[in-house]
Amino acid sequence: MVSRPDTKKARAKRHKRVRGKVSGTAQCPRLCVFRSTNNIYAQLIDDVAGVTLAEANSLKMENGGNKEAAKAVGKLIAERAKEKDIVDVVFDRGGNIYHGRVKELAEGAREGGLNF
Repeated sequence: MVSRPDTKKARAKRHKRVRGKVSGTAQCPRLCVFRSTNNIYAQLIDDVAGVTLAEANSLKMENGGNKEAAKAVGKLIAERAKEKDIVDVVFDRGGNIYHGRVKELAEGAREGGLNF
């Protein structure tokens, strides 16, 4: 019998490895990405104080699970970061592979003015 790889376990392993190396501060917060099957979420987190500085998601968008919505979420999080005078961030892909919607969100954030 052919056994398939456990994708949830692999993602959790990648997430743990990434979080061990990535940490955010008030001057350079962590841009955390969560990708569900239908939507994508982004947060700017100060790990030292343990607070969320800004957030954006695709819940109210018509097609929240596609690449265009992910790019729009990236631009929105960049806009909200500029309101709080944040320019530099650390990108946390959350164990997801840097491809598809995660990549589009990152490109949208860069177009919006964030540096990482």
